[in-house]
Amino acid sequence: MAEHTQIIAPDGIAPGNGYSHVVMGSGTLIAISGQISVDEHGALVGEGDPEAQARQVFANLRRCLDAAGATFADVVKLTFYVTDVAFMPALRAARDAHIDAAKPPASSAVQVAALVRPELLVEVDAFAVLDR
Repeated sequence: MAEHTQIIAPDGIAPGNGYSHVVMGSGTLIAISGQISVDEHGALVGEGDPEAQARQVFANLRRCLDAAGATFADVVKLTFYVTDVAFMPALRAARDAHIDAAKPPASSAVQVAALVRPELLVEVDAFAVLDR
């Protein structure tokens, strides 16, 4: 696991809800493509249910991190894409089940008109850094 420095709220900037404004680290960069709520066969998980979709997305992120030899502790940036900002509490709950609240990654959230499949409600991509 790489050492990261989180600056939750630089001087003059209000703290965010569960994220750091700045995260610094050095090592091997891992970029994880946007993960959607599908299982290993490509079947949708949680149709119409943002909580179930958020849980599946974070399970998929964990599998991607595992494949790279990383964990959620190595994540330095998350980007959330939602088709409705009302789904953000579900994403935050899924995030909070995996992320250390004392060292949260940088984060962005964007409401989009649609994702790659019409039944998808949320998508999350990530950047992680390993010290190797």
